[in-house]
Amino acid sequence: MGGRKCASSMQCTLLKGRVNQRFCSLLEELKLAFSAILLLQMFSHATAYDPLDPTGNITIKWDIVSWTADGYVAVVTMNNFQMYRHIISPGWTLAWSWAKKEVIWSMVGAQTTEQGDCSKFKANLPHCCKKTPIVVDLLPGVPYNQQFNNCCRGGVLASWGQDPSASVASFQLSVGLAGTSNKTVKLPTNFTLLGPGPGYTCGPAKVVPSTIFLTPDRRRKTQALMTWNVTCTYSPFLASKNPSCCVSFSSFYNDTIIPCPSCACGCQNKDNCIMSNSKLLHKGGINTPRKDNAPLLQCTHHMCPIRVHWHVKLNYKDYWRAKIAITNFNYRMNYTEWTLVVQHPNLRNVTQVFSFDYKPLIPYQSVNDTGMFYGMKFYNDLLMEAGPFGNVQSELLLLKDQNTFTLKQGWAFPRRVYFNGDECKLPPPHTYPYLPNYAFATTIEYSTIAAALLLVIFFV
Repeated sequence: MGGRKCASSMQCTLLKGRVNQRFCSLLEELKLAFSAILLLQMFSHATAYDPLDPTGNITIKWDIVSWTADGYVAVVTMNNFQMYRHIISPGWTLAWSWAKKEVIWSMVGAQTTEQGDCSKFKANLPHCCKKTPIVVDLLPGVPYNQQFNNCCRGGVLASWGQDPSASVASFQLSVGLAGTSNKTVKLPTNFTLLGPGPGYTCGPAKVVPSTIFLTPDRRRKTQALMTWNVTCTYSPFLASKNPSCCVSFSSFYNDTIIPCPSCACGCQNKDNCIMSNSKLLHKGGINTPRKDNAPLLQCTHHMCPIRVHWHVKLNYKDYWRAKIAITNFNYRMNYTEWTLVVQHPNLRNVTQVFSFDYKPLIPYQSVNDTGMFYGMKFYNDLLMEAGPFGNVQSELLLLKDQNTFTLKQGWAFPRRVYFNGDECKLPPPHTYPYLPNYAFATTIEYSTIAAALLLVIFFV
């Protein structure tokens, strides 16, 4: 009996062990699956997330302001809520797909690039009959009867942080063959936004509370009949597989200039670049932009259109001074209303910026280490194409924080640099200019340790 009980208990123990083992392996599989799903979700959201501007986006708002016999009249407004990323020339392009067989009878403040097939209409021809209309802004100087509020800037849209009044664009359109009430209107789908190239991803249209308008005398409120919003976010991974700018460093305490990394922006244009002393630069039309926005770069080892140089210039008792220089190496592009964003722990103590405008960016209330530099209006807000005038520069004076300030280990150089909203390629940290006395002290420290080890080996 004792033997049988022992055998049965051993069997029970083995059975329990197998069950526990199977349960543990199943649990591990579930953990792995859950981790994979979590990582996938994090990556999918991270592609359109900017840690220095976490709430930045472009919001497209449709307001139906009146009904017509076969549709409605709507005002479309684009708000650029990005703090430092703007849309440069040749401007924005907006497209969508109609849910039914809608047409655009007329537009004010913008136009579609194609009319499409309107052959089924006999008398009045619509402005656009395409299923997926593509809309662009009008150029400055159009006749007054074609203009609308915040229109006609050639698609250029300033960033919210730089100029809120110029970060809005709007146009009006009359839509036919559509619903004539809130219940019968179908929202457009598949919104796309180019600014001017790829990078933006737009979500679906969502009905929101109707917009409230104020009359010009601001004494009466009116309300849109129906409103929906579309939110578009920017991802640098969709815009380009390579950076569009790079950073170089230098300092007063070290003669070494740390250049941009080689092929920092990819070397795909290396075969089509042009030397700075080439006779081709005197050829007419060399600076004319192409329709595909293909660059014509100066031949450099980094092959970047833009280089940002940060120079630690002077060290005072209570202050230190740095110089910033931005150089354009693209012969076919000048940058209007450019922006430069720098992340550095001492930016909380900026005392003076000499020839750039400056605005602190505080995406997280407890951290003040990021700032935006941009050109002064009508002075240096235009960065010319590559050549003798293709650079802008400034200096900044910073108050020392005695608890954190140091010139050791590259502390005086920025952690991140963005030009026009795109992150620039920095040199590897181990190449940063070092203090000669720090290097000497480190060498002495290592040699002292080595000598001590030798003494231990010989005398122990």
